[in-house]
Amino acid sequence: MISLTLHVWRQDGPGADGAFQKYQMNEIDESISFLEMMDLLNEQITHDGGEPIVFDSDCREGICGSCSMVINGRAHGPGHLCTTCEVRMRTFSDGDELWIEPFRSASFPLVKDLMVDRSAFDRIIQSGGYVTVHSGPKPDPNTIPIPHHIAEEAMDAAECIGCGACVAACPNGSAMLFTSAKINHLNLLPQGQPERTTRVLGMVKQMDEEGFGACTNHAECQDACPKGISIKFISSMNQQYRQAALFEPMKNRGQLESQ
Repeated sequence: MISLTLHVWRQDGPGADGAFQKYQMNEIDESISFLEMMDLLNEQITHDGGEPIVFDSDCREGICGSCSMVINGRAHGPGHLCTTCEVRMRTFSDGDELWIEPFRSASFPLVKDLMVDRSAFDRIIQSGGYVTVHSGPKPDPNTIPIPHHIAEEAMDAAECIGCGACVAACPNGSAMLFTSAKINHLNLLPQGQPERTTRVLGMVKQMDEEGFGACTNHAECQDACPKGISIKFISSMNQQYRQAALFEPMKNRGQLESQ
């Protein structure tokens, strides 16, 4: 059992003033997860007549990406390749002080306390993160031969769970790791080829419109990513974007000249 002093960010809404509020937690079972500890804290607050802390959670097994907390200045907290819900209380020592706050980004407006609105990611996906080209009846799409190294790289990119830790960790608030992962996991596969240029142009355009910052190669995003997404996908996205920006105007010009 351990005891901790928690400093939790409390804020009623996006337009309200916020501040850290101090809580004392005693006799915490070291085997429970961080979110289970937060549940116990909310029970304590409710028992004392207070308003429980608002935070996001869903799967609690590291696959949904909704548990967006910054713990002691690190997105998702201590540990490597894990989300907040996967952090166990044995990670901390008896008597530690923890500072818990939401993901900080202008493109992730705060809803309340530790909850932020990450719908900007949804709009980036809606701008091109899908395949609409008919690839034939089953099992035709599954019979297309794909080299093993290409399949593995596409799967590496597809591991992104859209948690937003990359944005929270980046000093520029960049979403390029997320966007590049979503672009590459489709653009690497045969089914994604017909829309590869419109996909990269549309998703990068939407990312910029959402107000995310630019990448300046700090690589903090890669370090904070719970799935270990590599910044090599950012390089690939930039290359694809440059090619698409040249190809699309030329293609449109050719179509106009043929009319």
